[in-house]
Amino acid sequence: MENVNQAEFWQERYEKNSTGWDMGHVSPPLKAYINQLPESAKDEAILVPGAGNAYEVGYLYEQGFTNVTLVDFAPAPIEAFAQRYPDFPSEHLICADFFSLSAEQYQFDWILEQTFFCAINPARRDEYVQQMANLLKPQGKLIGLLFDTDFGREEPPFGGTKEEYQQRFQSHFGINIMEPSYNSHPARQGSELFIKLRAK
Repeated sequence: MENVNQAEFWQERYEKNSTGWDMGHVSPPLKAYINQLPESAKDEAILVPGAGNAYEVGYLYEQGFTNVTLVDFAPAPIEAFAQRYPDFPSEHLICADFFSLSAEQYQFDWILEQTFFCAINPARRDEYVQQMANLLKPQGKLIGLLFDTDFGREEPPFGGTKEEYQQRFQSHFGINIMEPSYNSHPARQGSELFIKLRAK
């Protein structure tokens, strides 16, 4: 399981096109969330960590959001995104380990969670919560999806339960929403929680 902490593990999966988690388009619940945001939100600083092929980043950019940052520590998806969106500002494409980002350098209004939490070693989940809180401005939001199911295996995606997530996040976040997603992709129907958490 340790290799999921290595960029090489993920780079190899992209090179071999072994990306079964990839839906090929923006996640329906996240698209719906983005669509209801006010015009004033388009200048907010947004982070999408472990973004992979970053369909959500592309969608935000297409909708006129001007301050979106993509982070992944495998270069392949970042290079592919840059080819699809050649006008996207290169300084917002960061090839780095999410856990190494400095809160002194980066602060965001909200962070979009989409298949990143389930890709990291479960032993790092408390570290994830701490780092998310560090990178958010006061009262900043963590928005996205978490798997509400046990995949029963020792490789990603790693699942979990609502009870576990509540216990882990409550130390650093107020939980505004953590409920079953009603508009998930058909392949994920009944297995996702939509979350809206606010940094304390």
